[in-house]
Amino acid sequence: MRASAVDQGTRLRVAAVIPHWNRADLLSTALKSLAQQTRRFDEIIVVDNGSTDDSARVAREKGAKFLPLGRNTGFAWAVNRGIEEAQADWIAILNNDVTLDPGWLQNLLHAAEEAQAWFAAGKILSAADSSLIDATFDELSRGACAWRCGAGRPDAPVWNEPRPIRIAPMTAALFRASLFHEIGPLDEAFESYLEDVDFGLRCSLRGLGGIYEPSAIAYHRGSATLGQWNSDTVRRISRNQVLLTAKHFGAQPRFPILAGQLLWGLVALRHGRAVSFIRGKVEGVRRARTLGIEKTQHSELQGILTQSEETILSLQRQTGFDRYWRVYFCLSRP
Repeated sequence: MRASAVDQGTRLRVAAVIPHWNRADLLSTALKSLAQQTRRFDEIIVVDNGSTDDSARVAREKGAKFLPLGRNTGFAWAVNRGIEEAQADWIAILNNDVTLDPGWLQNLLHAAEEAQAWFAAGKILSAADSSLIDATFDELSRGACAWRCGAGRPDAPVWNEPRPIRIAPMTAALFRASLFHEIGPLDEAFESYLEDVDFGLRCSLRGLGGIYEPSAIAYHRGSATLGQWNSDTVRRISRNQVLLTAKHFGAQPRFPILAGQLLWGLVALRHGRAVSFIRGKVEGVRRARTLGIEKTQHSELQGILTQSEETILSLQRQTGFDRYWRVYFCLSRP
């Protein structure tokens, strides 16, 4: 988890990058919470994916830099443009439907510097019901399905322990700016969804870790722009599971991948999104061929996935099994 040393006599600069598309009301609320931080941001950049409402006015009135892209380019492209624009030591990546507790940045930055971590994530609670977890950190199974750990579960002591992590959800997380030089930018082939999982996996393969700091609290509305189980969301996740597999899982056992993906398809079917699931898989296969993805051949990948899957299993046992994970572990483990 070791990172390069920082001159403690120099005040660290922190920028916030917010990818955005319409919903000026959400942006206004998010920017208000940033202005109330006990440790203020040095720069706030709103990267706009072609909004047609008054988002530009809202951003500028609240002191943010407004970076218009002119069209909806996806999350990864927008975040990369914001990172390129930022002049900072640390960069917070925030969804536009997130609000931050006043101590979020101060607590997260302090914890990350103390641990010499490369990135940090805090506890994200549901904005609709703050007794429920929205996100903490991500883990990835050998079936190429990620779990946003704790999502939908009651807040409980298990989520109150700081810990090393492999993947920080880019719903609300903090990254050393130098990490994007070490690892490279977000993979824009993913457009939106699982780009943070791909980035975290790339960090793990280089031995660059992060921390989870539960005292840094944020609130997330979740799927505020498109809605939960939106057909386009399902298609994109389904597609990007294929890209993630094509990029990293070439030397991994096939059965866990098959089990994980088929079970996820059944979940999509239960939500009336079977067609979106199939469309995503077909699009993913075509895109992987077109892009000529360089496959990961790292021998340590199997160890990373095994450890990550063990974390999923342990947390599921402690907090109650989701049906998906119960069946997956029954099928995929000896």
